[in-house]
Amino acid sequence: MRLSRSLIPVTAAVALVLSLPCDAVSHARVDDGRPPAPFGAACRTAVDGSHVVAHCHNPYVDTDRVRLHIECARWWDIDTDSAPVDAAAAMTVTLTGRCWKEVRSVWISHQKER
Repeated sequence: MRLSRSLIPVTAAVALVLSLPCDAVSHARVDDGRPPAPFGAACRTAVDGSHVVAHCHNPYVDTDRVRLHIECARWWDIDTDSAPVDAAAAMTVTLTGRCWKEVRSVWISHQKER
């Protein structure tokens, strides 16, 4: 069965749309020319031996859900992730955690509350 020449572009367009990830199709955004609103708490971390403390201050309107992630230096030491904590506007939160021995790395993740 042969497709007519007028159906080939339509078939290609449908195949392209169907091959896009769901997020690209269902969450298309319109650019209104405004920059995105600033977001994200400023966090400071301190490591003292095997203990970690992080202070996060959110100067913005949107709530920032922050989590502390700790990677331990020893292979047998369990890496940890804290429970998420909501840092509302103008709020400072403190997160703590530890390893049994040395700490290899520490980072904070941010998630915008929906």
